[in-house]
This record gives sequence, structure tokens and C-alpha cells, in this order.
Amino acid sequence: MAVDQEKNPQERALELVRWLVPDWRPNSQQILWIIRIAIVLSLLVAIGYSYGITLWDWIKLLVVPAAIAAGGLWFNRQQQERQREDNQQQQERGLEIENQRAQDEALQAYLGQMGQLLLEKERPLRLSKEDDEIRTLARAWTLTVLETLDGGRRKRRVLRFLYESGLISKGSAVVDLTKADLRGAELRGADLSEVALSGIDLRGEETTLEFATLVGADLRRAHLRRAHLREANLLAADLSGADLRGANLQGIKGIINEELERQAGLLEGTTMPNGQKYEEWLKDKAGRRETR
Repeated sequence: MAVDQEKNPQERALELVRWLVPDWRPNSQQILWIIRIAIVLSLLVAIGYSYGITLWDWIKLLVVPAAIAAGGLWFNRQQQERQREDNQQQQERGLEIENQRAQDEALQAYLGQMGQLLLEKERPLRLSKEDDEIRTLARAWTLTVLETLDGGRRKRRVLRFLYESGLISKGSAVVDLTKADLRGAELRGADLSEVALSGIDLRGEETTLEFATLVGADLRRAHLRRAHLREANLLAADLSGADLRGANLQGIKGIINEELERQAGLLEGTTMPNGQKYEEWLKDKAGRRETR
């Protein structure tokens, strides 16, 4: 590359950079640093000329301090990056703690409100009639808090409260849980015998891999008509005599079609674990027997 002697050090530096990196387009900050470097090099050459010191001598002399300075800049940048990551993680932890606190407060507020309805002297919730406003209010509070809570254990507390208070007993349910959101609920080993859970949603939340857990749960004679239990885990759960008419059980874990048929009381219109409707599965089962 030919060097034009009439060009100043700044222009020469830019020309050298463009020659080394043809597509490089410096921004204003980079141009400023190039000018500064060019000025420093020019001064060093001018000073060294009087003492017989060449530019190469200056470079050898300054390479160690420059390397130390570059290392210091790199270290500081790494420190700043780690600090930013730590701050971000702390902020995320803070938001998560705040979210958990808000959910705990929502749960406690719900339990307090429902407790007041149960202890109401003139119109206690347990003795209310089907069309009473107090039942509508209790259902609205219940569905709202279940949608708010994302922790399986908190949803379990809501369901246990309702069950132990006698508000969702089969045949005399006070709080209607139709379309209630119990996805991801942790109900391992829960005693839900003869409970009324028609139309509830116990499907697994596939996006977060959180599944409604009913492992070992007691669901004997439970009313689960039209309930959505897709992807739920029913390993070792007792479904003896359960009403599962119209329920969606596709993909449930821990129980197969044959075991479900043996245990459940009613299965008309039910979507079985393998995805077939109960009636279709019975026909296929009968056909397999005839071909043997």
C-alpha cells in the first residue's frame, strides 16, 4: 500500500484502518479515539527524533503499560457486567417474593371473607338456599382466588377449606365449582371422597410442565361429571364409584382404560386416557374379543 507523504497522521491512520478493514465505518466516538492516538504517536515521534528514539522503540516501551491498561479495562467491564446480572437477578427475586406475598395475602383475605360468611348469624352460608345471593358471592370469591393463585399448594388449601367446611359435599354442595381453575393443583393424597367437583379444570399446564397432582387421592364416589383432568396425575388414586360422565381424561397418568372402567361408577361420554370416547373404546374392546 502506497502512503501519501502529504497526508497528516490522522488521515494516514484512517487510511491504514480502511486498508486493513475495508468495510469498517467508524462512528464519531471511534474517530475521536483515532485522532487522539494519532496525535500521541505524532508527539512521540517528534520527541524521539531529537534523542534518536524511533516509533518502534516507543511501542516496545509502552506495550506493557498498554497491556496492563487493556487488562484493567477488560476486568472493569467484566465486573460491571456481573454487577448488572446480579442486580437483574436481585430484581427478579424481589418481584417473585412480592408476587408470592401478594398471593399469600389474597389467600388469607379469601379465607377470612369465607369465614365471615360461615359465621354469619342471620344467614350463614351453610344454611343458604340455592338462589341466595350469599352463594353467588361465595362462588365469585372462590373462582376469582383460584384464578389468582398459581401455586399448587395454595389451591390445595382452598379446596381443603371448602371440603372440610362441608361446602362442596356431593349432593349438598353450597359452593358451585363449575369451571373452577384448579390447574396445577397439588392434591397428593387429598381426601376428596364424595366431593362435588363437576366441571372443574384440573388439566396440566403444559407450558410450565405443572400438572394437577392427584397421586393417591381419595376420589371415591366423587362427582366429576364434565371435569377436565387432561394430563393430570392419578397414580394410585381411588376412583371407586366416581361419576366421570362427560369428563376429559385424555393423557392422564397412572391409570389405563381398563383400570378406569373397573373403578369408575359412570363413564358415559367420557374421553378415556387414550383419547377415545368411552363408547368407541367399548366397541373396539368387544371387536378385539371376537377376533381372538
